[in-house]
Order: sequence, then structure tokens, then C-alpha cells
Amino acid sequence: MIRQLAFDLPVAETFRREDFFISPANAPALAAIDGWQAWPSAKMLVVGPRGSGKTHLAHIWAQQTGAALVRGAALADADIPSLTAAGPVAVEDAETVAGNRAAEAAFFHLHNIVTQGAALLVTATRPPRDWGLTLPDLASRLMAAPLTRLDAPDDALLSAVLVKLFSDRQIVVPPNLIPYMVLRMERSLAAARQLVAALDAVALAQGRPVTRQLAADLIGRDVAYP
Repeated sequence: MIRQLAFDLPVAETFRREDFFISPANAPALAAIDGWQAWPSAKMLVVGPRGSGKTHLAHIWAQQTGAALVRGAALADADIPSLTAAGPVAVEDAETVAGNRAAEAAFFHLHNIVTQGAALLVTATRPPRDWGLTLPDLASRLMAAPLTRLDAPDDALLSAVLVKLFSDRQIVVPPNLIPYMVLRMERSLAAARQLVAALDAVALAQGRPVTRQLAADLIGRDVAYP
């Protein structure tokens, strides 16, 4: 079989509101984001598994509010006054600050500045009580924040995400592929991204189209996707 070189080219992933497919799995979290002006204590936590849509929601909120976006792991070295100058801030993967004294202190400082006059969005895979925070004042403030959850994707959401992922890669797929994948793959948006990336890579390397048979070959293997 002829094998082609598969170049690791960047894939354009968009986080526009019009690209966010609403389903029962994520509608409550989206409603919480839309109602940000009424957040108690001017803050909200969005909790959900990796790849569940937290980053998309954070970008939607940033587009609405002009918020700055920062990852928890970057807070230790962040210029907090500059980061909070515009007002609202979204901290993604916030649990990564746990155990890092500088990051926890920076998060505490950021929290106090932002919640006094703007709004703070925090995303994480688990509630703050499970992060292992060592700064009691930060832990108490985050555990007192309102929390909304992103559930595991239902069939409609998983189907829509697969369609978008293939579209982002400019891959045209047969109509029977999406239903086949939804019934057999791991039910997570992270798994959807990995599987689509794997299908794209194998199809390019082998010079064949993305088909149901190719999906069956990959889903049936006990392999780590790219």
C-alpha cells in the first residue's frame, strides 16, 4: 500500500458562540455563563471532565465580557495588575495551582481584585475541595463560589462535535460514519478529538479516505491515539 507523508499541520479550532452546540448536557452551564451579571460574589466555577467544553465556554464568556484568559499553571509568573486591568478574568485548568505556593498566592490576589469590581470565571475538572489547595483563604473563597457542571456528552452533542472536528480538518465523511462512531467510541469530547486526529493521520499516511471501515479499524484497536 502506498504511504504518504503525514505533516503535523495546525488545525483551526474555533470557539465562537455559533459553534457551540447546545444540548441537555451543557445547557445549564451555558445559561450560567449567560447570566454572569447575577453571579453571587461575582464568580462562577465550571466543572467538567477534560474535553467537555470548558474552554469553549470560557471563550464565549470572554467574547461577551472582554475578559482576559489565563491558565492556572501560568499564574505563578503572571503580572496580576496587568491581567486584571481590563476587569473580568477567566482562569482555566485552575486546579493546576494546587501545591504551588506562588500560583496559589497569585490566584488569591487575582480573586480579590477581580471580584471587587468585575467578575471571575474558573474552570476545572474537579470542585475546589478536591484540588489539594494549601492556602486556606483561597480554598475557602473558591469553595464558597457557585458551581455549574458540564455533563458527559449525549448522542446529539457528540455527533455535532464530531461533525465540527471533521469540518475543522476539511474532511468530508460518509453519512454513516458519525452514527457508527457515536455508538462505539468513548463518550467524551476529548476522545472525539483524539479519534478524529487519529483517523486523519492514518488516512493521510495510507492514502485512503476516512470511512466507517477505517473508524472500525481504529476503534477496535487497543492503541493510544495521537
